[in-house]
Amino acid sequence: MPSTYSAVSYGQSLSPADLAQIRAALTNHGCTIASERRETHPGFAAAIFELGWLAMNGGDANRLVLLRQALSEVGPLEASTAVVPDSLLRAPRKFIIMDVDSTLIQQEVIELLASHAGTEAEVAKVTEAAMRGELDFAQSLHHRVATLAGLPESVLAEVGAKIKLSIGAERLIAQAKAAGHVVAAVSGGFAQILAPLAQQLGLDYALANELEIRDGRLTGKVAGTVVDRAAKAEHLRKWSAEAGIAAEATVAIGDGANDLDMMEAAALGVAFNAKPAVRAAADAQINLPNLDVALVLAGIVAT
Repeated sequence: MPSTYSAVSYGQSLSPADLAQIRAALTNHGCTIASERRETHPGFAAAIFELGWLAMNGGDANRLVLLRQALSEVGPLEASTAVVPDSLLRAPRKFIIMDVDSTLIQQEVIELLASHAGTEAEVAKVTEAAMRGELDFAQSLHHRVATLAGLPESVLAEVGAKIKLSIGAERLIAQAKAAGHVVAAVSGGFAQILAPLAQQLGLDYALANELEIRDGRLTGKVAGTVVDRAAKAEHLRKWSAEAGIAAEATVAIGDGANDLDMMEAAALGVAFNAKPAVRAAADAQINLPNLDVALVLAGIVAT
């Protein structure tokens, strides 16, 4: 059966001129617009174009890539248009998995911890390089965690109290859960921070690295296997299967190179205020400070 798609445009504002450009880009690439509707959300507006174009038939695999490229060049800088498979939009249950640091939350936890050790500048530099994909993630994590050796366990609670959720994060999770969908978080950060946050938000699944602690102090080591990009993709597949949700109904959201594998494994990979290499590889971009744009991308309507 042929695949169908919808184009979802979103931004702080969408003018009639912006929408006209989007329609032109769609029709210039052979799409017909079966229907169109507008939505208004806290902090952003959206327009959904249901396409009559049947994609991915025969040798037409490049058409989707070319259409996405054309749409990326349309409209104001703060607006984006994603081409979303209807298999996701129309799925009765969906699975959303997201990164934590700089995605679910606004900060990088390891940098907050490093500020207590006096190594924040060094750690921030390594983190940036790792998120750009310039360093092996596991190796960079061990290097950064080593700088935390000797810190008292109490700093974890202090850092946890400073966590700020990304704008729209609570709305995304609450509305997705209320509509019967499954929400997960997977992090190259630390379980000691994610676990209470996951409980507070009501996440269905959560996974992060475990900081080793002995005699009330951080040892500067990670206990067990590092949660890297491969592990993130693996748990997307594992958890969605456990929830009985097909791969065609999955969404992965992240900002760094460590998220690329799970974004590729998902039906829709979403770059959230991401590094350039991640934006280039993503199916969709959210370049606004509103994480709950993902509700529109996934076709989730609040109950």
